[in-house]
Amino acid sequence: MSFIWPPMLAALALIPLGVGMYAALDRRRRRRAAGFGGLGIGKAATRRPAGLRGRIPAALFLIGFTVMTLALARPQGVVGLPTQEGTVILAFDVSGSMAADDLKPTRMEAAKAAAQEFVKRQRSGVIIGVVAFSDGGLAVQAPTSDQDAVLAAINRLSPNRGTSVGQGILVSLNTIAVSEAGPNVDYYSNRSPAPTATPAPVPPGTHASAAIVLLTDGENNERPDPLAVAQVAANQGVRVHTVGIGSEAGTIVDLNGFRVHTRLDPEVLRQIAQITGGTYYAAATEQDLHAIYDTLDTRLVVKTELIEVTALFAGAAMLILAIGGLCSLAWLGRLP
Repeated sequence: MSFIWPPMLAALALIPLGVGMYAALDRRRRRRAAGFGGLGIGKAATRRPAGLRGRIPAALFLIGFTVMTLALARPQGVVGLPTQEGTVILAFDVSGSMAADDLKPTRMEAAKAAAQEFVKRQRSGVIIGVVAFSDGGLAVQAPTSDQDAVLAAINRLSPNRGTSVGQGILVSLNTIAVSEAGPNVDYYSNRSPAPTATPAPVPPGTHASAAIVLLTDGENNERPDPLAVAQVAANQGVRVHTVGIGSEAGTIVDLNGFRVHTRLDPEVLRQIAQITGGTYYAAATEQDLHAIYDTLDTRLVVKTELIEVTALFAGAAMLILAIGGLCSLAWLGRLP
């Protein structure tokens, strides 16, 4: 518990003073009532309920004024609120084979359409980044909650050259690290020119606030080894969900005047998902892609937030004072 206006807590010192004044006024009232004893009035006027019940109204008023004073200081507390949040990196294979049309209209366009639907369904607590990879990797859109920016980045993607699945994962991991570190991190300092120590591995999947969705046909033909890079992701606890685009039978695609047979290679994608604690999905049709994204929604987590609870304190104080007043009228025939 903390307070926005802590100086107002000094008003609590007035409560003992008020208690003393109340006690003095009560004694004075009882003495004055006793002066009418000869008329038979004093005995009735000074009669109080026996035991604890006679003190309950005054105690309730004391508690009520104390709570009201705390409300003046504007209390705030840490509350756990359920919310959808997390960082999702959509890593797109933009190699030439993604122009194949065994997914209509093409693998690339089907993947883009399904990803855009996924983005539109996310709530404000979810930030999404876009990575494109062919023979290298490039962060097309830094993680953001601006859905229009993410949708525009996806729309700009188009098939390019070779395929390096490992580069796609590496750039995605770096994008997550930069996003979570914040904008004011110094990545180099001449005071510590030595390389940063490699962090200790953690169990796969423990980095629950971030995930990579890797969309590719799995035909890796560039370094680094995707399984070695998958182990790097696993050591950081980041799940990699792999989505196999295309059919295992494959099709013929025209690449720069050459007719090349391209097919889905699911085995490496299954291994990447297994190593990182993710899930492998096969998308042979556009409907499959949409169904896959339905299972990739970010998880509901409880996020702690500091919120003001002045209204709760003020309401409680008014209720306690009202109960105290009713008890006093019922038992004493007057307010305390």
